[in-house]
Formats: sequence, structure tokens, C-alpha cells
Amino acid sequence: MAQAIVFNNICLFNVAVPFVFIYFIISLPITLSTNWVLTLSFIAGLSVDIFANTQGMNALACTLIAMSRRSILHLYFPREDELTIPEPSIKSLGMEVYVKYLFTLVLLYCTIIFLIEAFSFFNVLQLALRILCSTLLSFLLLLGLDSIMSQSR
Repeated sequence: MAQAIVFNNICLFNVAVPFVFIYFIISLPITLSTNWVLTLSFIAGLSVDIFANTQGMNALACTLIAMSRRSILHLYFPREDELTIPEPSIKSLGMEVYVKYLFTLVLLYCTIIFLIEAFSFFNVLQLALRILCSTLLSFLLLLGLDSIMSQSR
């Protein structure tokens, strides 16, 4: 709900929108069933869609990053059994692996959401700029949020 009320109204230089609510999906435990991850992600995206009036765009993008979350983690951290804490974080994965994991998922989400919103490649430069700037802004906010959350645990 904070995403729809606060963060959707922030638009830096008319290109960068922070997507902070996806931290919920990114930090879900790896041991959680795929069905639960997909369901929770869809509900999170749908709740943002309801408040932001975006007709299911966030629900689709959240479901797609939920589907690819585990394979992206295995891309950077192949042995899931070595995780001491099941939630992906700086503390459990280490800085290097977590930064790659987080950046990949945020980039994937921003790409999906802006491609759905534009629904064309008419202005490719503007589209690429929005994807890149929103990815960087969201990535930095989520990295800061995770470092705060990791310290409090």
C-alpha cells in the first residue's frame, strides 16, 4: 500500500520510479513452496494494482519475478543447502552474491513493468532510460532497506 500511495508518486527527472514493494518478494524464504511464492507475489502485485489503478500490470510482473527468483539465485549461488538463513539477504548470501541477485531481479521487474506499460518499442531510448534509472533507484533503495533489516535481525 505504501508503494501505491507514496512511492508511485515519486518520479525523479520524469524517468525513475522506485519500486520498493518487490523487496517482499525478493526476501521470501527459499524454502517456501513455489505455490506459496507465486500466490503471495500475485497478491502483492494485485494489491498495488488495485490502489494504483494499473489493471494487473504489477500482478503480472510480480508473478514473473517470483517464477524466476529461484533460478536467478541458483545462477549466482548454486548450492542452496549451504544457506544458513533461508531468507536471501546480505547476511545470508554475502554482499557480492546478494548484489547480483538483487540487481538481476530488480532489472527484470523494471523491464517487464515498463514493457507492459509502453506496449511498444516506439521510443526505445526513453524506454531504456526509464528501465535503467528505475532499476538503479530501486536497487539502491532495496539495498539500503536490506542492510537496515539485516542489522535489526
